[in-house]
Amino acid sequence: MFTRRLLKAPASLAAPAVLVRPFSSIAVLARTPSISDITPDGVKLFEAKQKAFRERIAGQSRRKETSTDSQGASVATEEDDKRKGKLSSLIYGTKEGREMDREIEHSFSQVLARGKYVHSIVFHEVKPEKVDEYVDLVGNWYPKMAGMPDNKVNLVGSWRTEVGDCNTFVHIWEYQRYQGYHSSLHSISNHPDFPAFDKKLKTLITAKRTSLMQEFSFWPTTAPRQLGGVFELRSYTLHPGNLLEWETHWRRGLGARRQVMEGVGAWFVQIGDLNTVHHLWQFADLEERKVRREQSWSVEGWGDTVHKTVPLIQSMKSRVLVPMPWSPVA
Repeated sequence: MFTRRLLKAPASLAAPAVLVRPFSSIAVLARTPSISDITPDGVKLFEAKQKAFRERIAGQSRRKETSTDSQGASVATEEDDKRKGKLSSLIYGTKEGREMDREIEHSFSQVLARGKYVHSIVFHEVKPEKVDEYVDLVGNWYPKMAGMPDNKVNLVGSWRTEVGDCNTFVHIWEYQRYQGYHSSLHSISNHPDFPAFDKKLKTLITAKRTSLMQEFSFWPTTAPRQLGGVFELRSYTLHPGNLLEWETHWRRGLGARRQVMEGVGAWFVQIGDLNTVHHLWQFADLEERKVRREQSWSVEGWGDTVHKTVPLIQSMKSRVLVPMPWSPVA
């Protein structure tokens, strides 16, 4: 069972009482959203919402950390005692080396991911003349399915591609491990309205692609939020065998990027398009995206991350997305 309740996405940024990610949505659709809805004067509003959201998450994290400070301090003390002594530098190497070893050991022990959730990313290629019908159909069905506790699934978000594979819609779902994935699909497929939905959907799309992913342990998927603006989905196909090295360098690089950019989440594919990593970012508009990316180079550590990760990439792709009205992350 999910440990989090399925709630409707809040209309304001009021802080909840506990640290949860209540993914669900409300669909009020007049027409299909487009990048033309984004206006150049939206940067200040985006930044204000971004600040409020980050402050809320930081406050929740501080309250959570306070309860574990004593336990963490005792573990750290025990670790320091083990590494003291005249031969510590000889046995354990340099300080930088020890830090890298700890990061790699942590990566192996966590098997890259947090392990608590499984995410699916679904791409629907929609017939151009059927886009409005598709939005109406999915905009009613997806929130309905996400809002039923028995389905044990959260809808992270739904977006339409505006630059890249146009008329391709991207949906990210969250499940409670693989057991939750199986349980959710079984429950939804047995809903009395599913056959009609599925039959109609097949007349509106030309292709469907699904991959099962896990989020990186250092980059949890964001909670529901309504900041506005545009999204960028950057997809990387890595050379086989390089995923762990990618994770190690991005664990460091994300700290630099977060100083100037708003991340949504990062996932690596376990079933489907193997050796693929997806990073999702959010910006006020495309001009702000350009400014933020340029600012990244002035942050210490980012240049090193790029230098070490570029050789790991076999191919990459960028899509500019706009959120659908029912998307919890928008």
